Amino acid sequence: MTPSELLLEGVELMLFGMGFVFVFLVLLVLAIRVMSRLIEVFAPHTPAPVASSAVPSGKPASKEPDAELLAAIQSAIHQHRARRG
Repeated sequence: MTPSELLLEGVELMLFGMGFVFVFLVLLVLAIRVMSRLIEVFAPHTPAPVASSAVPSGKPASKEPDAELLAAIQSAIHQHRARRG
């Protein structure tokens, strides 16, 4: 075989392979869309019930953070800055 024949055969094989992959991906997309529609038909999505915004603990909700929480956050920030330099 001459180099030009080999090159033509290589290009032909490349185009065949790319076409095969393209067709496979198109079929895969179509199959996924069909499965999605089937799932919507047989198992429709029901929204989850909205959780109440009530505070589960006995403490009343306040806009100011707890003093202990603030102290812990300040301590963590101080340690982080001290380690960085």
